[in-house]
Amino acid sequence: MTSPAITAAPVAAAPATHSSTKRFALGIFEDEDVLLHAIDNVRAAGVKIYEVFSPYPVHGIDDALGIERSRLPIAAFFYGLCGLSFALWMQIYMLGFDWPMIIGGKPNIALPAFIPVSFELTVFFTCHGMVITFYTISKLYPRFKTPVLDVRSTDDKFVMAIELDANSSQLPQLTQLLRENGASEVNQKEMTNF
Repeated sequence: MTSPAITAAPVAAAPATHSSTKRFALGIFEDEDVLLHAIDNVRAAGVKIYEVFSPYPVHGIDDALGIERSRLPIAAFFYGLCGLSFALWMQIYMLGFDWPMIIGGKPNIALPAFIPVSFELTVFFTCHGMVITFYTISKLYPRFKTPVLDVRSTDDKFVMAIELDANSSQLPQLTQLLRENGASEVNQKEMTNF
């Protein structure tokens, strides 16, 4: 079953008052296998999928959506390097220059004695840096009301969100495409600050 290609309507400049409002076509799916097949077909038709929401992690959905591997491990390495550098600088400065003490006949700068504190600060900086970076990139800020496109995506349904242009005439074509690929229903929703 082949799907007709969807051509995007020309985008007109939206008024300044509605710049934070986005319109979405939501395809509701019952089964994860049908969803994965639909993602491939919708992307093959040239439609850009905004996001897919599911009640639990679905194996293979990142590859189907074309999401690249996260660069968060690179950030974690640099946070850990900062933590290790800070720990070594702090201990060398404190015990070597600021307040030198002879402890058990060891030299003031005894690197083997610095291993536990260095390890702990490396882990501390890495953990806190990764959490802050992840929440910032994911836009998971603390807020009073979290925007949800369809509440059923937290229960038992899979929701494919496709952003519509300001002057979109493609909703009937999207509805047909999503229904052909197994969507049980297709809705339209407008969200502000999403």
